[in-house]
Amino acid sequence: MQFAVIETGGKQYKVAAGDTIKIEKLATDAKEGDSLTFDKVLLIADEQVAKVGTPTVAGATVTGTLIKNGRHAKVLVVKYRQKNRSGYKRNGHRQPYAEVKIESISESGTATKK
Repeated sequence: MQFAVIETGGKQYKVAAGDTIKIEKLATDAKEGDSLTFDKVLLIADEQVAKVGTPTVAGATVTGTLIKNGRHAKVLVVKYRQKNRSGYKRNGHRQPYAEVKIESISESGTATKK
């Protein structure tokens, strides 16, 4: 089984063909069903051989399809200062994400699909 490590949104993800991952919100205006290409591939590995990039693997790409743009569950942030008139403050935050289904991993012309 072939897998790759890609970088997007300042984070690294281990992906294989057929995987569904949730990544940080994309800077592009991609809509659901659009094809995405990730060219920052840091590693491609098989059962026997691994190619490690310096910093990226030349000519390697990972393609996927955008399934959905959404927002995670709300995270509550509470600030409390004892013996202070500002007292208790509560804020909420919902982080946006993009759900992507990985279609194929290719390195310099050879593609692996599931």
